[in-house]
Amino acid sequence: MRIGEVARRTETTPRLLRYYEAQGLIAPGRAENGYREYDEDTVGRVRQVRELLRAGLPTRLIVRILPCLSTPRENVRFSGVTPETVALLEEEHARLSARIECLTRNREAIGAYLTAMREAGPAPAERAPDREPDGAAR
Repeated sequence: MRIGEVARRTETTPRLLRYYEAQGLIAPGRAENGYREYDEDTVGRVRQVRELLRAGLPTRLIVRILPCLSTPRENVRFSGVTPETVALLEEEHARLSARIECLTRNREAIGAYLTAMREAGPAPAERAPDREPDGAAR
C-alpha cells in the first residue's frame, strides 16, 4: 500500500511516516518507480510507535525496544545489550511508573469529586438579577 493509505489508516501524515523511516522505526519496501510500499504489518507498527510516543518514550529508545515488542516475551533473545540501553530502559521504566502513579491518583481524585457532585445533586440554577421594565438591573 502507498504512503497516503498508511497515513490515513494510522491517522498520521506522510511526513511523519518518512520521519519514522529515517529514525529506523519502520522500513518500507520500494516499488520499481521508487515509491515506498508498505505492508499490513507496518500499519500495526506505526500504531504501536504512536502509542509508545504517547506514553512518553523517545524515538531513540523506541527503536531499541521495538524488536522485543514484536516477539513473544518467552522467545526474546538479547545480544549485544549495552549498559547504556539497560540504563535508558531503567530510567524510562521508573519515569513511566511515576507517571502511572500520578495518573492513578488524579483519576481517583476526579472519581471522588464526581461521586460527591452526584450525591450533592444538581446545583441550584443561578438567579438572574431582577430587571426593570426597560431592561436595566435594579
